[in-house]
Amino acid sequence: MTAAIRTPQKQSLGLDRELTARAAGFRCIAGLDEVGRGPLAGPVVAAAVVLDLENVPAGLADSKALTAQKREALFPAILASAHVGVASVSHAEIDTINIRQASLLAMCRALAALPCTPDMALVDGNDPPGLPCPVETVVKGDSSIASIAAASIVAKVVRDRLMARLHASYPAYGFATNAGYSTREHLSVLTSEGPCPFHRMSFAPLRQGLLDL
Repeated sequence: MTAAIRTPQKQSLGLDRELTARAAGFRCIAGLDEVGRGPLAGPVVAAAVVLDLENVPAGLADSKALTAQKREALFPAILASAHVGVASVSHAEIDTINIRQASLLAMCRALAALPCTPDMALVDGNDPPGLPCPVETVVKGDSSIASIAAASIVAKVVRDRLMARLHASYPAYGFATNAGYSTREHLSVLTSEGPCPFHRMSFAPLRQGLLDL
């Protein structure tokens, strides 16, 4: 079992937490975040990022606060300057183990995909995954901690690209623009056409047979 420390939200993005951990003796500090808990289709994707604290890309922020263009510009800068691990849990696995467990599993897989071995993890939210290193959860860490923000950007870009690929095969659902979320248009197509093979059948309204639409 890994002990988890919960930290209140900070007010501004920065390297303070990473530098504090470095001063405490940690040398490989990973930020983790996941994207895709809420959509009705597609995988949940997580990223783990170990920043080079001497070479941090400018402009890191919560992926939700950035435009798609800005995220795409930051993505290669993060890959070029940091250690990055990315992993996903499929729609089928989500239906089997539930979205909470899938999100935690995706973060475990992302950490394992890193080319280095972290000795500390900073995780967005307040629900710690069972990682093989000390874990600190940070509520809204994607808007306050640089390494978590970087992870949120990587996860968002990767997932959006995956959903764009699904859109090519299933254009009616609008995955390229809605990323699988339950927009009015997406729900309308579900009502008329039913789900595609990549929808999460354990999610309402799919679980309810679309009867509530």
